[in-house]
Amino acid sequence: MTQVKSQLTLKEFLALPEGDITYELVDGKAKPKMAPKRFHSRLTGAIYIILTPWAKNHGEVGIEWAVTLKRKGRDWVPVPDLFFVSYSRLNSDVIEDEPCPIPPDLAIEIISPDQTFGEMSAKATDYLDAGVMRVWVVDAKAKTITIFYPDARPQTKIGEDSLEDSLFEGLQITPDQIFQQAGIPEKFLSAIA
Repeated sequence: MTQVKSQLTLKEFLALPEGDITYELVDGKAKPKMAPKRFHSRLTGAIYIILTPWAKNHGEVGIEWAVTLKRKGRDWVPVPDLFFVSYSRLNSDVIEDEPCPIPPDLAIEIISPDQTFGEMSAKATDYLDAGVMRVWVVDAKAKTITIFYPDARPQTKIGEDSLEDSLFEGLQITPDQIFQQAGIPEKFLSAIA
């Protein structure tokens, strides 16, 4: 196990050795991110499968790809479950193997059992304050996706509600498509992690 000092700079955090645990830099501390379980993983895969063909000519979809941002004036390195960054923000010929250096267009977080919607809402606000254009908070138990905007109230989508957004031209999906793609049986929704 790696010993981590109490306050890390961005450079020190990025130099930490890789291991089995994924960390986020929050308030100068390396905080472990909960390891996804089966259904969380299936939702992540479903969203990736749906977004990737559309993103091919628009940008890049990342799964648990760290991103360097600022939160309350301090370095912040969250690891969204997924995100989309457009080629207009991140040049397609960037090939470094490092955290994404710019705010993505979309960050997606899937609520885990030890997290609350309130915690994810606060994180969504931090993403927006850091320059992320949209945040989707996926609640598997409720089968909803709440969209957070920098200049409007959040909107919760369910069932056949469209996730269509002028920011993501040509992307036409619904929460039902995502949950069906994930193939999680109804009786297991209460166990989603």
